[in-house]
Amino acid sequence: MSEVRIAAEPRSEFGKGAARKIRRTSKVPAVLYGHGIEPKHLTLPGHELMIALRTPNVLIRLEGDGVNELALPKGVQKDPIKGFLEHVDLLLVKSGEKVTVEIPVTTVGDIAPGGLFDQQLLQIAVETEATHIPTGIEVDITGLEVGGVITAGDLKLPKGTTLAADPETVILQVTAVPTSAAGEGEEAAGEGESAAE
Repeated sequence: MSEVRIAAEPRSEFGKGAARKIRRTSKVPAVLYGHGIEPKHLTLPGHELMIALRTPNVLIRLEGDGVNELALPKGVQKDPIKGFLEHVDLLLVKSGEKVTVEIPVTTVGDIAPGGLFDQQLLQIAVETEATHIPTGIEVDITGLEVGGVITAGDLKLPKGTTLAADPETVILQVTAVPTSAAGEGEEAAGEGESAAE
């Protein structure tokens, strides 16, 4: 996974008033923590950060005055109405270090005819190297029939990645098509015949 370089400025003012002042300049207050260090309070450029966060589990190289660290976003707060970034928590990581992250689960192929596809989890928690986080896991559902179930333990994980979720967790399943709609149609037809008589 590639790194995104972002300029970081240390900040010494805290509280809601200071945060609003930072956001008015199109920047975002952030906190970097981890590895037993004192949390570092930073200011990051809002536009660059927003673009970087479009990539799940993006690695951010923070560079600036006294700052040169690799970090993983762990908490992102957005304005619920306008959608702009309000605050970001960043986890300090080192090359080769293991981290627990959630990665997307996508499917390829088509299930067997006559069933309904039900994907219950779109992401799964895994433990992997911070600098080699997989972009996702593909599951082939070709020909999966009614009653077919794929659990977390069935997923084929990339090398160096282990499951952090319960292996019995259901990722997706194929269920039977409900027959109530067909039954209602037959009843309606029966009522129509009675009326005609």
